[in-house]
This record gives sequence, C-alpha cells and structure tokens, in this order.
Amino acid sequence: MRFTSTPRGARLARRLVSHRLDQWGYGYDSAVNETMTLIAAELAANAVQHGHVPGRDFNLRLTAAPDALRVEVTDTRTERVPPWSVHEVSGDAESGRGLLLVTWLATRWGATARPAAPGKTVWAELITG
Repeated sequence: MRFTSTPRGARLARRLVSHRLDQWGYGYDSAVNETMTLIAAELAANAVQHGHVPGRDFNLRLTAAPDALRVEVTDTRTERVPPWSVHEVSGDAESGRGLLLVTWLATRWGATARPAAPGKTVWAELITG
C-alpha cells in the first residue's frame, strides 16, 4: 500500500500491519503481531523522517510465507541509505534507536536499491515457526 510521507502515514501503515497480521491469525496481543508491528513502525517512521522527498509517498508491503513474515518499506530518497552496522546509542541521544530495535527484533534485515526508479527498499524478516 502507498502512504503519505507524514507521521500520519506512518501511523496508518503501522495500524494496517497489525490489522492484517490479526486477519492472518496472529492476534493483536500475540508476540508475532507486536514484534512485526513494531518493526514495520520503525521502518515507516524512518521512511518519513529520513527518506522523505517532498510530494512523494512511501510504500509498505507485507508478505507471509509458511514460517516467516516480511515487511518492505520503499521510499524515493536514494542518497540516504541505512548504515550496514548499527551501534549502541547513548542514553541521552534524541534519535538513532529505530534500526537498533529492528536489528534486535528481526531475524534479518537489509536494504536494496529500487531497480527502475530512484529510492530504496528497507526490508525485515521475522521467522514465525
């Protein structure tokens, strides 16, 4: 789905992920739903904060395999790619914890360039079985 690159868009993306996971059998209060929703929220927030290009939206895609879930968030900002190494953040830092949370919660994550357009896709997977 496509969302506006605003805090409201990120909030709606998070709610959609939680709702869809509930429809797929991962109840709202299940560990899988809570974990995947948090991962999606962090990736969507990063797309809004760091991947925003005026007038451009971000896309979120959620897919399920028999024993894994994958979320992909695509924005149109090419020059801002996530660091490949995420380090601890000092206690008084105002930002920098999003990808650290994704690193802790996801089974694996990464980023790829969009093949036919400017931008990138940041993805994360969670093994469920």
